[in-house]
Amino acid sequence: MDWYTRSLEAIYAELDTSTTGLPDEAVAERRERFGPNEIASDRRRGPIRIFLAQFASALIWVLLVAAALSAAIGHVVDAVLIATILLANGAFGFVQEYRAERSLKALRGMAAPTATVRRDGTERTIEAADLVPGDVVLLEQGDVVPADGRIVEEGNLEVDEAALTGESVPVEKTTGPAEAGTPLAERDNMVYKGTSVSRGSGVAVVVATGMDTEVGAIATELIGAEDPRTPLQRDLDRLGRRLGIGVVALSALVVPLLVFGGRGLVQAGLTAVSLAVAAVPEGLPAVVTLTLALGVRRMAREDALVRTLPAVEALGAVDVVCTDKTGTLTEGEMRVRAAWVLDETFRVDDAAAEERLDLLFRIGAVCNDATDDDGDPTERALVAAATEHGLDVDAIRRETPRRAEVPFSSERKRMATIHDDVVYVKGAPDVVLERSTRILSSDGPVDLDDETRQLVERRVDEFAADALRVLGFAYTERTGDGGPEEDLVFVGLQGLLDPPREEVPDAIADTKRAGISVKIITGDNPTTALAIAGRVGVESAVLSGQEIGSLDDAELRERVEDVDVYARAEPRHKVRILEALQANGHVVAMTGDGVNDAPALKNADVGIAMGVRGTDVAKQASDIVLLDDDYASIRSAIRRGRTIFDNIWKFVAYLLSANVAEVAVVFVASLFGYLILPAVQLLWINLLTDGLPALALGTDPTGDVMDRQPREREVGIIDGDMLGFIAGAGLTATTLLLGLMFYTLDGAQSVTPYAMTMVFTGLVVYEFVKLYVVRWTKDTATLTNPWLALAVVTSLLLQLAVLYSPLSGYFGTVSLGATDWGLLGLMLLVGTPLVILVGWLVKRDAAASGRG
Repeated sequence: MDWYTRSLEAIYAELDTSTTGLPDEAVAERRERFGPNEIASDRRRGPIRIFLAQFASALIWVLLVAAALSAAIGHVVDAVLIATILLANGAFGFVQEYRAERSLKALRGMAAPTATVRRDGTERTIEAADLVPGDVVLLEQGDVVPADGRIVEEGNLEVDEAALTGESVPVEKTTGPAEAGTPLAERDNMVYKGTSVSRGSGVAVVVATGMDTEVGAIATELIGAEDPRTPLQRDLDRLGRRLGIGVVALSALVVPLLVFGGRGLVQAGLTAVSLAVAAVPEGLPAVVTLTLALGVRRMAREDALVRTLPAVEALGAVDVVCTDKTGTLTEGEMRVRAAWVLDETFRVDDAAAEERLDLLFRIGAVCNDATDDDGDPTERALVAAATEHGLDVDAIRRETPRRAEVPFSSERKRMATIHDDVVYVKGAPDVVLERSTRILSSDGPVDLDDETRQLVERRVDEFAADALRVLGFAYTERTGDGGPEEDLVFVGLQGLLDPPREEVPDAIADTKRAGISVKIITGDNPTTALAIAGRVGVESAVLSGQEIGSLDDAELRERVEDVDVYARAEPRHKVRILEALQANGHVVAMTGDGVNDAPALKNADVGIAMGVRGTDVAKQASDIVLLDDDYASIRSAIRRGRTIFDNIWKFVAYLLSANVAEVAVVFVASLFGYLILPAVQLLWINLLTDGLPALALGTDPTGDVMDRQPREREVGIIDGDMLGFIAGAGLTATTLLLGLMFYTLDGAQSVTPYAMTMVFTGLVVYEFVKLYVVRWTKDTATLTNPWLALAVVTSLLLQLAVLYSPLSGYFGTVSLGATDWGLLGLMLLVGTPLVILVGWLVKRDAAASGRG
């Protein structure tokens, strides 16, 4: 309901209340009707739900079926190994996500615990949860607003609404009705649940509680939102479905072929199980999870808390960052950026011997109710500026005791403090200038003529064009004649700004260099938004929330491609911008800290909340929380995400090419009636290659991944480059191993343990050669990775243990002699140049298309 457009009389009548508040009997009835003044929690994920979510993948289900089939035909070792890998994978993901979930507070942590109300004409303090529509609430400086309300009385009331609207400057409140269609950030006669009173006092009649408030509407949207799936999740699911279909098809083909060729049904079934084991990369989910977890640990050291593992990989695909302004690009704190006296402009820290400048900062410090740490943000900034200029504010205030004051109000737009022999005034420049008859020059006060007034007005306009909030300062000597704010001597101007973080321009330049568009979405006015955008390196036209509301979805999809700055944006506008970008095929990261950011954070491909200034609502809706609120950490997170994607690409290409070779060798051999690699050997190969070496690839260093464009959204981890590598490397291995098989058959042309051992070991050593070719394909071969060398050595020792220890009885292997190893070396001598050729072709094609 548009409460902000109505007169106070109409509101009292609609809510059946009055200035004395509700009677107790009415409160009880309304509490029953409207429920408690609380925000419903988001769908919190308990431990069981988090654990089960780790198995919500088609690939995992294919592996479970493979384990069940292995157990059904008596291969218990195979089944146990597969199950162990799956449980380990689930445990890794569970521990990370559960710890992140536990580290954040619930949504309702933002609510005010108590409220002061007027009921039956008396004031009392109650639990904020017991408020009902029609209650009359009393507000004081420092209070958290307990519900949405229409202001009925105000005494210099200012409310900090940054968490809800993104507006960086506290809003001066009034009591009169506003025009229909006024944006949320400009409804000066309303207060909203969860915002805070930064100055003054007021009285408001409650018009909405609980989930009917503006914060409640955002919470409702969050509860209904689903987490978008990352490209890697979609790829793994697609891979799992295709593997499942492929395994069923191969089994359906191989079993009748073998039976028709005279093989027994049991042997045919064993071959089918072997194919299933060969086709499925058992370790892939675990290695992906571990690689993401390692990335998470590194990101935590870089002040980024990851709440969901897949978000790390999704960062690598981001091509648009939508960021809030206040507290994200800026410091979230007002500062004096420039000072002006006739006719010179100074920095705050300017040490020039200019008495007028000293007086300007002195007035700002004395005509002021704030301290360094408490009070209105603008007044705190004036105190800080005086201190930075070299003044001792406490000493000045003691030397100039205040005898009286005329407080600031939204109608007066100025404040005056009265001292023993002087009156200091600060306020809106036009208001202070209007009451001034002289201006302080370098030679003392001179008459303020029209030309000089116009000069001051031009300086005000110049400051405002730089997004500075401008205040005018003046004084007058106390003579006993006239009012305390008459016949003023205008001293000068101070321009205040919530400044950009020092590192933000470089961070934005780096993200742009990486092909990532930066879009600023803020609740501030267009002038401020554009000025800040220009300071951080985002040059664009601006689109207001009102203009966004006038566009249909198709028009907005067209505009978002060209516009990078959005002002006076409300929560619904942010979500519409996000949806338009996603509909255009973009992978979007949304950064933010306020309640107003939460719906977009929840629906973004990657939601990034600020950890210091961020509200609990924003953190709960996000995928990643920046612990230092530093935009540069976003750049680091994106770089880390791209690095992780490269490493995942390497080990997925490595693993799947191995599986293709295994399937091809087993399948072709079965056509000749040979069972060359039993299931236990295939599982061991997968364990060696899917285990330590693949995991070590996940720790690979990379070059400057920010020098290239982001990958296209529809191009997943299994792209054309990978398919080319898998096909080429798999075909090379298949040809070599089948040749080795036929060479080692006995005189009766039957498979012996020796032939099986040669093919088994040949496949293992070939995979370790291919491992380094994969690194070279992604330009990491020249970068050292001691963990990879250790993993290869360890895996080779394990393979030797299978050949030369009692373990050989479990795997059906025999010991190999020097001649046998020489034969394997010859195979590698032929195969290595071939697989390097495959890698070179992939590198060449990637470079030609701009992907490399």
